[in-house]
Amino acid sequence: MREVLVVDDDFMVADIHRRFVDRIDGFRTVEVAHTGAAALDAARTLHPDLILLDVYLPDMTGLQVLQQLRGEGDTVGVIMITAARELDTVTGALDGGAADYLIKPFEFDQLRTKLAAFAARADALGAAVGIDQTFVDSLFGHSPATGEPPPMPKGLGAETAQLVLEAVREAGELSAAECADRVGISRVSARRYLEYFLTAGVLGLRLQYGAGRPERRYHTV
Repeated sequence: MREVLVVDDDFMVADIHRRFVDRIDGFRTVEVAHTGAAALDAARTLHPDLILLDVYLPDMTGLQVLQQLRGEGDTVGVIMITAARELDTVTGALDGGAADYLIKPFEFDQLRTKLAAFAARADALGAAVGIDQTFVDSLFGHSPATGEPPPMPKGLGAETAQLVLEAVREAGELSAAECADRVGISRVSARRYLEYFLTAGVLGLRLQYGAGRPERRYHTV
């Protein structure tokens, strides 16, 4: 379970982001901070895996928080979240080592995609025993020229992944439950493989709306 620190000066917005995070499998909010000082204290005390960091804070900017964390040697993952669209703000976030950038207001699925990409990069780095160009390209968001997916995260197997991919290609489009039935694995496992291929750019996603929560349906691209 990856722990997330949510930082936003707006109490209502911060709570929305907290609830978004807590709906995403594999992530949970450990603290909510509304100032830069509180964010730094929480980061030093709780050592989260990821910080959702707003740029505009009452006592300092989010970029200053990021710079101070990096100056202290803290390599925590950071996704900048702000209404700012200025190029220098984006540049500052990238220069400070932010993993990603989201402009608010954003939808739940946009955050989920960013967190899935963050998790995939972290898993790939944790599982890597060697480095080649394909691996580096996958970390920096470039699709390999061969069309092959990036290295498997921990807990996923190449043979099962191939069966999942073949099942989607044969059907054209599948839900995680349908994929699980075809391959003979659990729905949770099927979802992990499908989300991995989605993050890798091998599969696409369509949300099918009906009663209750929309169904995630994966298709070839």
